[in-house]
Amino acid sequence: MKNLFTRGALALLGTALLTSMAWADETAADKERADYIRSHYAKYEYQIPMRDGTKLFTSVYVPYDHSKKYPMLMQRTPYTVSPYGLDQYKTRLGPSESFEKAGYIFVFQDVRGKFMSEGTFVNMRPQDAGEKGGKAVDDATDAYDTIDWLVKHVPDNNGKVGQWGISYPGYYTSVSSINAHPALKAISPQAPIADWFFDDFHRNGAFVTPMAFLFFDTFDKPRDGTISAWPEGHKLPTPDGYQFFKNLGPHSNVNKDYFKNDRPFWNEITQHPNYDSYWQARNVLPHLGNTKPATLVVGGWYDTEDLYGALATYATMSHKNKKDNVRLVMGPWFHGQWNRADGSSLGEAHFGFDTTKWYQDNIQLPFFEHYLKGKDEPELARATVFETGANRWRTFDTWPPKHTQPETLYLGSNQQLLKQKDPAGGFSDYVSDPNKPVPQSTAISRGWDREYMTADQRFAARRPDVLVFDTPVAKDDMTIAGQLNLDLWFSTDQSAADIIVKLVDVFPGTDENTGLKDDATGNRHELVRWGVMRGRFRDSFSDPKPFVPGQPTEVKFALYDVLHTIKRGHKLEIQVQSSMFPFLDLNPQKYVPNIFEAKKSDYVRATHKIYHSAQYPSSVSFNVLKN
Repeated sequence: MKNLFTRGALALLGTALLTSMAWADETAADKERADYIRSHYAKYEYQIPMRDGTKLFTSVYVPYDHSKKYPMLMQRTPYTVSPYGLDQYKTRLGPSESFEKAGYIFVFQDVRGKFMSEGTFVNMRPQDAGEKGGKAVDDATDAYDTIDWLVKHVPDNNGKVGQWGISYPGYYTSVSSINAHPALKAISPQAPIADWFFDDFHRNGAFVTPMAFLFFDTFDKPRDGTISAWPEGHKLPTPDGYQFFKNLGPHSNVNKDYFKNDRPFWNEITQHPNYDSYWQARNVLPHLGNTKPATLVVGGWYDTEDLYGALATYATMSHKNKKDNVRLVMGPWFHGQWNRADGSSLGEAHFGFDTTKWYQDNIQLPFFEHYLKGKDEPELARATVFETGANRWRTFDTWPPKHTQPETLYLGSNQQLLKQKDPAGGFSDYVSDPNKPVPQSTAISRGWDREYMTADQRFAARRPDVLVFDTPVAKDDMTIAGQLNLDLWFSTDQSAADIIVKLVDVFPGTDENTGLKDDATGNRHELVRWGVMRGRFRDSFSDPKPFVPGQPTEVKFALYDVLHTIKRGHKLEIQVQSSMFPFLDLNPQKYVPNIFEAKKSDYVRATHKIYHSAQYPSSVSFNVLKN
């Protein structure tokens, strides 16, 4: 029971800790890979000095074969480069096993202030060393200084460096492109953090309590000098995240009952509920407009941690860059699945083949082989994107694709999605009760689980506090490409609310080829995408304001991009609700200046309305690929 929450916290910790979960049981193939690394690579450990004198712990694995020069493939991480000790080896060095067979010098570094590296760690450190000058440091200068030392001191290197990483290491990969060292030739930010007010722990202002609580319990724990092992986290009393976070109550109980004010970044989060200068300084996107290394941005359509980061990083790097050197890959994956697990399915969603292996063999290895070794150019499309629903890879000259046509569907009475505004008019209402919130899935889990991103939504559609709007059965395939824009007219009898919208693919009850009842997927309501707007931020993330009770108010926001085909015989469904617990924290529904300081008495029942009349037409708009 206690281990479920411990493993749940580690799941967010990125590449270094993914091995502790789905890949914990060593297979014969794992052992063969580890044996190959041990017999073909020599390990070295260094303390590399930065420009301010701080030394960063770095492990380097160099091929025993000295007959040629090798490029270096680096990962900088806050998640430990363990195991430590010259005779203790990692069992994985490259993004995939093929890199180890191809021959690289592999470099792993504890970032400033983490584990065996000196200095002070700062979460999403502002990238301001260039402005300050002198010996000022940030994450970009640490990457530069590290690369400069490596190319001068590591034997048998060919003077070319690549960098990659998933999640937080993906962020460290992105920032390495800022005033990049000339030797840095290729980078791959994978599910990178971009702006923590919009990915990971915040979703349009709503707070992802389980992720933040479980992650910062260990990650944010202050250290006393350098350490070689993860600090201990709390052992929680139940494996049921819904029950645990419901019992926990308001956010203020986190410090009172657990953290005791001993998690500095948690305290900073709760002191900055709005998108103020504190968060704006930690947004790396404004610094990524002129990346010089060849760049491969990778993300997963079903990544519940960092979907925003991959899409936003690609958009910034590609749209503002003077060079045509940025490529995007989006696959049907959870966080890091593209390098760590079979990519043929996720939960009940099946994709027909191992999409992970296809990506590794056809894109990732050829990308680094070309830019670091001079092998044949792989001629990658600007965007290689997996089309869910149809289950196939597609390539585009740009993302989102250009050759599309706009489509708008209007919410209507009798649970309909219509091509035109509803002439009958009216509204649909529901009661949102903080004492009995809508769960994000039927699973008993730590508070979020990978499979919920494709989960069957019939459980939600049948609740009275979830509105449902359906199209007629589709006569032809329809492929949605890009983001979905919501324009909703909303009111509440209180002064605050969250609006959560889901895009759902409703399957037919029978198999289209046989006409027989489909016992496996018949009437499945498969989640394609969801998003939330914390109503106080509907006009500004920096300047929140309450709703006026009973007043219809326009609320606009977007759901993250999709490439999904609603096949003939299926229906497109929109679900609307105001809680998704415990993944999203509960909105008190009574406006308070700072939800992190809300009291139990602030959490009240509310009746919400979604309008769908000629005067107040609620709609969803998107682009459809032309055949």
